[in-house]
Amino acid sequence: MNQAGVRWTTEQVLALAPDDASRKAGNRLSTAGPWSDAGGSGTGVVWGLCKGSGSKPYQTIVDVTGPAYKCSCPSRKFPCKHALGLLLLWASDERSVGEAEAPGWAEEWLEGRRKRSEEKTERGTGGSGGAGKQADPDAARRRADRRAGRITAGATELEQRLTDLLRGGLAAAEASGYGLWEETAARMVDAQAPGLAGRVRELGAIPGSGPGWPVRLLEESALLHLLNAGWLGLDRLPEPLATTVRTRVGLPSPADGPPVRDHWLVLGQYDSSDGNLTTRRIRLYGRDSGRSALVLSFGPAGRAPQLALPVGLMVEAVVTPHAGGGQLRADWTEQFGAPSPIPGPPPGGSTTVAIEAYGTALRSDPWLDAWPVTLSDVIPVPVPDGGWQLADADGESALPVASAALSRPGLWKLAALSGGCPVTVFGECGHRGFHPLAAWAEDIPGIVPLT
Repeated sequence: MNQAGVRWTTEQVLALAPDDASRKAGNRLSTAGPWSDAGGSGTGVVWGLCKGSGSKPYQTIVDVTGPAYKCSCPSRKFPCKHALGLLLLWASDERSVGEAEAPGWAEEWLEGRRKRSEEKTERGTGGSGGAGKQADPDAARRRADRRAGRITAGATELEQRLTDLLRGGLAAAEASGYGLWEETAARMVDAQAPGLAGRVRELGAIPGSGPGWPVRLLEESALLHLLNAGWLGLDRLPEPLATTVRTRVGLPSPADGPPVRDHWLVLGQYDSSDGNLTTRRIRLYGRDSGRSALVLSFGPAGRAPQLALPVGLMVEAVVTPHAGGGQLRADWTEQFGAPSPIPGPPPGGSTTVAIEAYGTALRSDPWLDAWPVTLSDVIPVPVPDGGWQLADADGESALPVASAALSRPGLWKLAALSGGCPVTVFGECGHRGFHPLAAWAEDIPGIVPLT
């Protein structure tokens, strides 16, 4: 079984792992030794029995078109080490995981998935599943009004906090420590404005962030003031800027844009955590529409989000955009068929073009941290202060690499891929610099993930 001619690379499989421990454990199970009755089908399903510490082997099955996983082991990680090991074996050893007929236990799971998918489709089209309990619009409106009132009170209080900061001088922010900021953030949480709370916590961390922190604190304070002013003057803002402000303070944005069916290139996937929630960001580019999309998936602390789309594959699917400026965020709605390899990088341009694209996006969302761009013919170059930059091959301009990316192995992978020669790089361009996510070189086939 090769999933319509496509088997994932080892890097694509390991990108699904919830943590480093799972990657190491999955690697130990990536040989044929622990596995029996392993096989796959042309529909994109892989299964096998893995010998464990008990008398019965673990039943492991993966639907790689999802991907979706099922294993009889007690692990709470998703995917577990057995699913990772099976996928690694499938990716590297076609003889050990060949074409076969699914055993009964695997077919039972697949049938359950098919039924759930049909029921979901039926509910979505108003079928016999019923319309369900109707929401009370008046009660919903009252709840929304109460929350808006709390957010307004929180934004007003936060404005006073910023005013006091400027009156006392920025130097006082370093002396007062982080505790006061955390207290203010807690007040924003009480006001049901998690977006404001997150930005307050970021402000509190700036005084200890190294040289130049007063400038960064002033810049971020100005952006926070702008967000407060936007909320307090929401009725005077045009849509979709008003929707963007609502989203930035922490209100959910609806996925109510026109659905877009396209062949989506999966160009980046990475996770971040605030200690309570793991957020997975998946960067997509539509081959036919030329649109970019950002799909978010969430998981509780310690568990990876369920949705995972390996970098380097192209998937025909429908995504539904959220409201708000930029229209980048979208929900992964429906997938058609099996993925295929990415045919090549999206259209790109110079570093100057990338900066202009980010600047244009800021008109719709002034609080935007980064914008997806593709850089053509750039060379990774170290700079004297210990950082790196991506310089245009013709020497016209350059983009600094974001400090957060300097300590990651992807940067060194990019430097090795280039070897001093021009490469094409996809990533996020923002006020903190450029964060590389994937790259292509003329003499190396395929995409090279950098996350």
